[in-house]
Amino acid sequence: MENNFKMVAKTLFGFEELLEKELIQLGAQRVKVGVRSVTFEGDKGFMYKANLGLRTAIKVLKPITSFRVKNEQDLYDKIYKIKWEDYMKCSGTLAVSSTVNSELFNHSQYISLKTKDAIVDRFRNQTGERPNVDLRFPDLKINIHIDRDFCNVSLDTSGESLHKRGYKTATNLAPINEVLAAGLIMLSGWDGQSDFMDPMCGSGTMMIEAAMIACNIPPNLMRKEFAFERWQDWDVELFEKIEASLLGRTRDFHHRIIGFDKSPSAVTKAKENAINAHLDEFMTIKHEDFFKTQKGGEKHLHMVFNPPYGERLDIDMENFYKNIGDTLKQNYPDTTAWFITSNLEALKHVGLRPSRKIKLFNAKLESRLAKYDIYPGSKKGKYMNQED
Repeated sequence: MENNFKMVAKTLFGFEELLEKELIQLGAQRVKVGVRSVTFEGDKGFMYKANLGLRTAIKVLKPITSFRVKNEQDLYDKIYKIKWEDYMKCSGTLAVSSTVNSELFNHSQYISLKTKDAIVDRFRNQTGERPNVDLRFPDLKINIHIDRDFCNVSLDTSGESLHKRGYKTATNLAPINEVLAAGLIMLSGWDGQSDFMDPMCGSGTMMIEAAMIACNIPPNLMRKEFAFERWQDWDVELFEKIEASLLGRTRDFHHRIIGFDKSPSAVTKAKENAINAHLDEFMTIKHEDFFKTQKGGEKHLHMVFNPPYGERLDIDMENFYKNIGDTLKQNYPDTTAWFITSNLEALKHVGLRPSRKIKLFNAKLESRLAKYDIYPGSKKGKYMNQED
């Protein structure tokens, strides 16, 4: 394949600039921010590096061609002309996923089917054999994106979504997506230079992502497989070299990561996942009701959490969010607290003024990531101390 080529990293709404920064730090070329995506250039080794090392990417796609398309037959003809034999064998397997935003086409599954037919027919007509469809573990995963009358054809380099890191074997009722958790922590400015707390830790995702950020551990080291490992040009030596270079950048962490949950089963799951991630040495996970706790020690505390929204858990939202505010105000001095919620009405009951609110989406729910600065003593005292 080519030396440098274009790639597209997909992400969540609001994380585009985080992903841009990550790509630049990893060494990507020609980085350009889009909507829920960032385009960049790199070689095959960088494709491996992006999949291993990006915290806020959901997928890394490799575009192979694009064209205008008039109707289903036009799509079929143009897909048929692509030299698919350069990318897979006739005895191989394939899967097609499609995203369609067009008045010309109204069914993404039909677009996937037409694409598959064109590829299969090309192989059958040329060799007498045809590849099979395997939706779970295909040798080649193809992504079709149609916007109005413009079609992008890409190879999916990642396979399963990159939020599936590989460390999580146990989840609770409303688990947070690993990419969302990492992005929230990065937006909060967490740099590993203080203690970190998730006071409603669930299955421990936020804590594990915080530990990986603090130690600069590549997030996808534990994944069983990436899609590119089934490609014809898969280079295991190059991959291992990239993996080793990323591992060489890890750093020490000298603070604590604390998690509370009032559900005993959630605490058990969080401990299990921390052990799976080989990060349990940094963690203290306890069966506690956050509203009955207080901060231990004098050091500054960085807190990021994902409280219940009410969509899947039946609780008195007004009272619950008031308790969050009261607990922070009374029991957690010198704390920076961030939490995400889709219950925008409930935010009004916290009783503290957020110093920042960032619009995000948790799945399809419009949400806010809110920041609360709890000062040591009063605000007035803090400012007076500064002036002294």
